[in-house]
Amino acid sequence: MQSDVTFHHEKLHVGIIMDGNGRWATRRGLSRLRGHEAGVETIRRIVEAAPKQGIGTLTLYAFSTDNWRRPKAEVAALMTLLRFYVANEVQSLVKNGVRLSVIGRRDRLPDGIATAIARAEDATAHGHTLHLRIAVDYSARDAILNAAAKAAALTSLTREAFAQLVTGEAGLRDVDLIIRTSGEKRLSDFLLWEGAYAELHFTERMWPEFEAGDLAEALASFHGRERRFGGLQAIVPEEVPSLSRV
Repeated sequence: MQSDVTFHHEKLHVGIIMDGNGRWATRRGLSRLRGHEAGVETIRRIVEAAPKQGIGTLTLYAFSTDNWRRPKAEVAALMTLLRFYVANEVQSLVKNGVRLSVIGRRDRLPDGIATAIARAEDATAHGHTLHLRIAVDYSARDAILNAAAKAAALTSLTREAFAQLVTGEAGLRDVDLIIRTSGEKRLSDFLLWEGAYAELHFTERMWPEFEAGDLAEALASFHGRERRFGGLQAIVPEEVPSLSRV
């Protein structure tokens, strides 16, 4: 199933918690690493589909701060995949007008990965078709805590200014929709500030199974909802002020 929602004036910010790689692989008698490799293929599909479906910013939850507690072999494999992705996808991202940003901590990543990330970000900096944000060693609570520490030195503070401290960039659109795959129904410390008014969509699909049609289905559900932002009347997305300004 494919849906074109580009008739909406504002391009959406969608966040995805990419869950279920390991379970998908285990059910097929494969290694968890194979599941993560399949998950990378899904990233490619969804990055290609997102702009066609009215998405301007796509934030993907790849590795949380709590994921360091996983078995060392699995963590090492995930870091190898991350290194491979940022080194080998750059040409495709540039060709397709995708700007890459990686959010989260970089000081704990294995040697060379932070440098590879910086190179990929520089190479894709002029992309305007899609802003792809990948969350690595990321915790929304830590992002808010760090922003609060920086804000303590300011004499005055607005929501807009604080939002910039949390996200690391000015003018980032608040998250419109958060999707989680694999049937789990929790946010797991993902985009807590930016997603304060986000609509939520949970699907039983494992991330390696997630297709452009599943994304279209989630967006169709989103566009069928009334977003009132605390008021009594539904507000169309293009009229909604940024959360940082409300």
